[in-house]
Amino acid sequence: MKKLALHWQILIGMALGVGWGMMSSSLGLNQFTADWISPFGTIFINLLKLIAVPLVLASLITGIASLSDISKLSRIGTKTIVTYLATTVLAVVLGLVLVNIFEPGKAFSPQKREEFKEQYAATTVEKSSDAAAVEQLGPLQPIVDIVPENLFMAMTNNGSMLQVIFFALFFGIALILIPPDKAAPVSAFFDGVNTAILKIVDIIMMVAPYGVFALLAGLVVDFAGDDPGAALELLMVLGYYCIVVIIGLLLMIFAVYPILVVVIGKSNYKHFLKGIFPAQMLAFSTSSSAATLPATMECAEKNLGINKEITSFVLPLGATVNMDGTSLYQSVAAVFIAQAYGIELDLAAQLGIVMTATLASIGAAAVPGAGIVMLVIVLQQAGIPIEGIALILAPDRLLDMMRTTVNITGDATVAMMVARTEGQLHPPTEIKVK
Repeated sequence: MKKLALHWQILIGMALGVGWGMMSSSLGLNQFTADWISPFGTIFINLLKLIAVPLVLASLITGIASLSDISKLSRIGTKTIVTYLATTVLAVVLGLVLVNIFEPGKAFSPQKREEFKEQYAATTVEKSSDAAAVEQLGPLQPIVDIVPENLFMAMTNNGSMLQVIFFALFFGIALILIPPDKAAPVSAFFDGVNTAILKIVDIIMMVAPYGVFALLAGLVVDFAGDDPGAALELLMVLGYYCIVVIIGLLLMIFAVYPILVVVIGKSNYKHFLKGIFPAQMLAFSTSSSAATLPATMECAEKNLGINKEITSFVLPLGATVNMDGTSLYQSVAAVFIAQAYGIELDLAAQLGIVMTATLASIGAAAVPGAGIVMLVIVLQQAGIPIEGIALILAPDRLLDMMRTTVNITGDATVAMMVARTEGQLHPPTEIKVK
């Protein structure tokens, strides 16, 4: 008998977790769930925390070091990286604007938000104390804090992820500047480490259905208490949250990218969408930019007329460093969780989310579920309770499919822009939508 695909297993785990949680509330099994099921959800969260630092470190070093093979094409590389970073920042800011306008986290009843706030009162007090301490420091202190005085101390604290990212960028650039024969074994080492970590991600995702079941069962029990009907409030608010994320993703595909394709790429956007459509559908079904990469390259070359010299560099790099959809989702999710816990994020905290989400997207693995791992980084850097991830796991699979579609569309958009500015965009062959 054919094994169910992972996303179906996760969806079943979600449904069973919600069902078990509501049944526990009805039958008085809340304590049993808290003692014997919920801890497995905590273990799943801890596994995600476990790989956050090594995943970012190895992925970033590998991605930056790969530029050494095309050092003579610095002009194309600069255009590509700057454009990727610009679109990522734009996506994060768009997400923050939407989540601050619609405030989905505040859709919880005041009573529930007070319960969440009390549950993590210690975290909130600690965050307030930290903010007060920061106010007494100089205006450049945030920049000072990015540079670690001890790498190994930074690596022991997921809240110091910006320091790890700084070192990874610094180290990757150094690998480009030293002689290739000296850099090759180091690059090969980190490439091997990166491959091993991605395999660990695969293993963790194998137990994801069980972790999701335990997380949601515990969440529903905590949320509903002895009143199963209270779980309906959770489902309604999650629906509102999903709508906000989807609006942002649709704005990227139907507002931001069309402007870039038409103004800079000087191409018809309808033609562009038709050409990239097969890759979009594969991205939607696999939730993996890496798995979709061959199809994205084929569509870009055959359907959009982009020269192979551009696609062979811009698109693989994009699958590693350009995660517009994921970055937008992270900004919405982070503020949503903060709103749900009654944590007010000031402008400085939200600018920190912009920086962290942008840099974390560079190190995000192009595999299903990597967005959640990167969200752990964003939450911890912003001082938002990581346990809040349980709130958004239920609809994450659907959103993952949609944000991956946005990710690869963004890759193709940048490839077209770079190709046009380099004079390497040619009349495409006949488009065949599969």
